[in-house]
Amino acid sequence: MQDLRLFEYAVIRIVPRPEREEFVNAGVILYCPAKKFLGMRAHLPETKLHSLDPNLSLKEISMHLQAFEEICCGKNPDSPIAQLDNASRFRWLTATRSTMLQTSKVHPGLCEDPEGTLDKLVGELVG
Repeated sequence: MQDLRLFEYAVIRIVPRPEREEFVNAGVILYCPAKKFLGMRAHLPETKLHSLDPNLSLKEISMHLQAFEEICCGKNPDSPIAQLDNASRFRWLTATRSTMLQTSKVHPGLCEDPEGTLDKLVGELVG
């Protein structure tokens, strides 16, 4: 029980038509400050997305998800946002927005292994 650390997570949602407020869960982003961990897992649920909007550009959504991952992992040295610390990047990624790529409210939890917890949450919340 002593190894449990506080973490925060949000579900990544794809909202093909924001005015309709319908979404499909596509991933999870998890932040654990004590373990200096910030990570995300996402995939493109093509069939579900096309059921909400048959004209949706999967290529465009895929590019948005890739940008989210690059920011999360700090991969792009030219991006000022990707160069922020983990906490700032997590807050930026989980900020409320009305675009095709959104996140749920942030939820807390306790874990020993953030990477394993992220995988578990993706399995439970995304499928």
